[in-house]
Amino acid sequence: MNLHELLKQRESDGKKIKVGLIGAGRYGTMYMAQANNIPGVHVVGIADLNKKRAQDALRLVDWPADRVVDSVDEALTSGKTALVTDAYELLNADIDVIVEATGNPIAGIDHALKAIETKKHVIMVTVEADALAGPALQKRAEAAGVVFSMAYGDQPALIWELVDWARTSGFKVVCAGKGAKYLPTYHQMNPDNVWEFWEFSKELTDSGQLNPRMHTSFRDGTKAAIEMAAVANAAGLTPSDDGLTFTPGDVTEIATICRPGSIGGVLANNGSVDVMSSVTREGDWIPNNTQEGVFVVVEATNDYVASCFQEYPWHTDPTGRYAALYRPYHYIGLELNVSIANAVLRGISTGHPTGFYADVVATAKKDLAEGEVLDGEGGYAVWGKLVSAGYSRQLNALPVALAHSVKLKNSVKQGDIVSWDDIEINPQLETAIKLRRETEALVVA
Repeated sequence: MNLHELLKQRESDGKKIKVGLIGAGRYGTMYMAQANNIPGVHVVGIADLNKKRAQDALRLVDWPADRVVDSVDEALTSGKTALVTDAYELLNADIDVIVEATGNPIAGIDHALKAIETKKHVIMVTVEADALAGPALQKRAEAAGVVFSMAYGDQPALIWELVDWARTSGFKVVCAGKGAKYLPTYHQMNPDNVWEFWEFSKELTDSGQLNPRMHTSFRDGTKAAIEMAAVANAAGLTPSDDGLTFTPGDVTEIATICRPGSIGGVLANNGSVDVMSSVTREGDWIPNNTQEGVFVVVEATNDYVASCFQEYPWHTDPTGRYAALYRPYHYIGLELNVSIANAVLRGISTGHPTGFYADVVATAKKDLAEGEVLDGEGGYAVWGKLVSAGYSRQLNALPVALAHSVKLKNSVKQGDIVSWDDIEINPQLETAIKLRRETEALVVA
């Protein structure tokens, strides 16, 4: 039976999957827009610190007002949906699966730990938490007998799916990646100048609907690094210690660009991750670019397979031995139920960490002075650079997710990686640091 048939069976049996959503932002709103169309699913509750935001989200997706209640207990008995401000009302309830969509890695870790402790599956939309401590959270989930999963619809899960397709088909994975708009100057971007690097109207940017810190992270390389770290840790791929290349190119050039440097590509090693830029280094949009898409590059296992590559329009590299499979779009929260259904009905993830292969380290956007307080992802002080986990350990590098509200006790030059030795540890991050140390113990050499 396929997933939809299994969901219809749950509906028919009166045993709907009980979902708790933490975070009513863009991703959560997109999921709620679909939830009413899916059999066998009951969104028991939505938790958000800003209750009005959750109410507005439900109105936006035409959620029936008479199906909203204030109590999780009432929602469980009535089949309705509760709006609450305390996530632990969902985490302590009789729920099958928690969707963690706060976007806050510290909160994400706390919520995941509680969900695992109470035997709930976890769909980790907050990829920042996955990149920071996903391997340790996966170990705990496995021990508890629950699923810890990437969120289908986001690019990391879709990239992992392509990797899984390739390996299941007998291919060797050379590279996995995505497209994004990038110029080298983006690493110095900050919330004050971020809208200079986007195509939004001034009316929209002045409206307050867009988060400048979030959009800074999207453009300055941090978000791409976080997503590719999650992919690398799930797929067992090793990134370059020099970071992502963001090489410009179109979809026909994926296999030519994302192959080993020894034969003309950009990869430092075989079996890696990378991101291609959708604009030239002069800032011009590339026709037929990879923006919003995801891909996997595979190598022919023998001459016959290479000949097959040539018989079909698969856009191979010049040697004819490397080819790419490309998906042009991702539908974000609209696709989330694929993860929920797989976790509950099949007991499998749509991608989860298998080890600590990659890390995202805090890198100075400017010269930083002793005594300065770092302001984290999407801020003024640091951006996140993707490196191998082994190199991060060697440098004692500070992960970008923990570079928030911590004071520097040493100065750091622009472009240098911030280390644990450079900061005063924030005691409020105790739980996150503990999970981070557990993750570091899982480093794959």
